[in-house]
Amino acid sequence: MNTNPHHHIVKSHDEERRVLLEEILRMGEMAASQLEAALDVVDRRDGKAAERIIANDEAIDALELQVSHDAMKLALRGPLARDLREILSALRIASDIERIGDYASNVAKRSMALNLSPPLPHTRGLGSLGRLVVRQVRKVLAAYRDGDVEAAQQVRAEDAEIDTQYTGLFRELLTYMMEDPRVITPCTHLLFMAKNLERVGDHATNIAENIWFQEHGEGPMPPREKRDESNTAV
Repeated sequence: MNTNPHHHIVKSHDEERRVLLEEILRMGEMAASQLEAALDVVDRRDGKAAERIIANDEAIDALELQVSHDAMKLALRGPLARDLREILSALRIASDIERIGDYASNVAKRSMALNLSPPLPHTRGLGSLGRLVVRQVRKVLAAYRDGDVEAAQQVRAEDAEIDTQYTGLFRELLTYMMEDPRVITPCTHLLFMAKNLERVGDHATNIAENIWFQEHGEGPMPPREKRDESNTAV
């Protein structure tokens, strides 16, 4: 039997790190599932299900508070520089996941307003963008779980694909609104929903950048391409 107090401290420290990682991964999967569910209610025009998604956002908020609490417990142990980067990354990543949950809730709220108008074909474009974004979120969570910096950088590079799809949908909706003023209100909701999804992609990129920071500190990151041209779309 090992009676060395240092051994018990290290074991406790490792256990707390494992718990923190599991909490963040659970929080991330909840946010990704919420986003999937929000996209589903857009297709099904299901207001009751949308209300449940909005209510479930509180569970993600509660987990973020738990992550903050557990990260502070680790910080108070007087960790080394590598551990401090891990703690800071955990706090930042939890904040990004919380925002992803907020955007999922916003999509669900907009879907309820969208249900007041006749169905639009453009929800298919929104669904395609949403599936891409959910895939990116899950990929970056796997990279965080595995400490895989290369996979995280791939997620970061692939954000350009999200920007391209978002810009295409943005332009399509603007054109449709100009051709038929009767669809301005529902298309405006779709524009906001698409922007929410594009912002989720940005938060997935933030998580990828924090995985880099966790491993390398404040060193320069590889450049990446951005293709969001919605600010110049006419």
